Amino acid sequence: MTVQEKAPAAALRTEKRRTVEATTSWSAGWAAPVQRPSSGFEENWSEAGFARQSVRQVVRVTSGGTAARIRLSNRFGEQPLTVSAASLALAGGGAALRPGTAREVTFGGLASVTIPAGGEAVSDATELHAEPLDSVAVTLFFDGPTGPATFHAQAYATSYRAAGDRTSDAEGGGFDERTHSWYYLSDVELSGGEPLKGTVVAFGDSITDGFGSTVDADRRYPDVLAERLAATGERWAVLNAGIGGNLVLSDSPWYGERAVSRFERDVLDKPGVSSVIVFGGLNDIGFSEVDLETYKPNPDVTVEQLIAGYRSLIRRAHDRGVKVIGATILPFKGSEYHTPRAEAKRVALNEWIRTSGEYDAVADFADALASAEDPEVLAPAYDSGDVKHPNDAGYRIMAETVDPDSL
Repeated sequence: MTVQEKAPAAALRTEKRRTVEATTSWSAGWAAPVQRPSSGFEENWSEAGFARQSVRQVVRVTSGGTAARIRLSNRFGEQPLTVSAASLALAGGGAALRPGTAREVTFGGLASVTIPAGGEAVSDATELHAEPLDSVAVTLFFDGPTGPATFHAQAYATSYRAAGDRTSDAEGGGFDERTHSWYYLSDVELSGGEPLKGTVVAFGDSITDGFGSTVDADRRYPDVLAERLAATGERWAVLNAGIGGNLVLSDSPWYGERAVSRFERDVLDKPGVSSVIVFGGLNDIGFSEVDLETYKPNPDVTVEQLIAGYRSLIRRAHDRGVKVIGATILPFKGSEYHTPRAEAKRVALNEWIRTSGEYDAVADFADALASAEDPEVLAPAYDSGDVKHPNDAGYRIMAETVDPDSL
C-alpha cells in the first residue's frame, strides 16, 4: 500500500478521535496545584529537571470511569517542555503497575508533545477502567533536558525516577530513585463513570496539603473526606488544592501564588466543581512574627485585609454557582510564630468565619482539634509534633467535622 493510500485512513482516524474528544464529558478525578521550582521543604528534582529519564507518579483518583486523560503543566518552565512518551495504568504497589492495565498516552494522536513555556497540554482519552479511590500511575519520559520543572512540592506520596524510557515497565524495577513531589502532572480527569453528585475542592495551605500525614497512606483530610463521601454510596470527586506554606494575600517563591490569585485555576476551573472548603490565613498571620528568609514576603497583615481576601473568594465562587464552606484556623500556641498579636488575629478571624453569615456553611476545625485544657493549643492527641500541623488522627477529625449536607 502506498503512502497516498494510507493518508485517507489516517485522516479518518484523526477526525474520529476529534469527534470522540469533542463529545466526551469529563469529570475531576485528581488534581494538584503547581508551583515554581524550589527546594523549600526537602530535596527534590524540580530545580535540576530531567534528561533521558522517566518519572512515575502515583495518585489516587476519587471518582471512577472507563477512560482517563491527563493535564501536564509547564506554567513555570523557562523553555518549551517536550514529553517524549507517556503511559497510564492502575498502580500495583511501589513503582509497579497492575498487570494488563498499562496504556500508551497520546496527545493529538501523537506519542510526544511539546508544551510552550507557561503553557499546558491535555492528553487524548485513554482507556482505563478505574474505580473510585483507585491508585493510578502516570509515567512520563523526557528524552531531552527539560530545564527546571514545574511541580507540586509536598506530595506526601512517593514518585519514582529511572534512566531511559520506562513508560512500559510494568514491574518498576528500574525506578531506583525516589522523591516526595509531583512533576508537571496537574490533573487526572475521567469519563464514562456514573454521574457525580458533586466535586468538592479543599483549598488551603500545608494543613490541607497534608503536612504531618503518613507518606503513601492517603491520610490527608481531603483523602479521608473522599472516603467518607464514598461510603455514603453517592459519587463525589474530592480534589486537594492545598500548597504548603501558601499565603492568602502574598505570593511566595517557595510556597506558591497567593490564594486570591490561584483560586480560578486551582478551584473554579476544575470540571464540575460544586463546593469549596476555604481554609487558610495561618501563614499570613504567623510569617510576620518571624524573621526567616523562607517566610518572606511577610507583611503585617490585618484581620480586615484577610477578611477582604476571603470575601473576594466567596464572591467569585458564588458568581460561578459554587458553595463556599469556611474553615476556622487551628490553634498554634507553642509554634515558632505564635505571639499574643498573632493569637488575637486568629481569634478575631475565627469569630468572623463562625458568625458573619457570609459563608454557606462553616467547618469548625479549630474547635474540633483544640486542647480541652487550653483552646490556644492543638490537642496533643492530634499533634504531628510541631504544635501546628495535625497528625493522621487529627486529619481524620477534620474530615469528620465537615458536614456532607453542606457540600
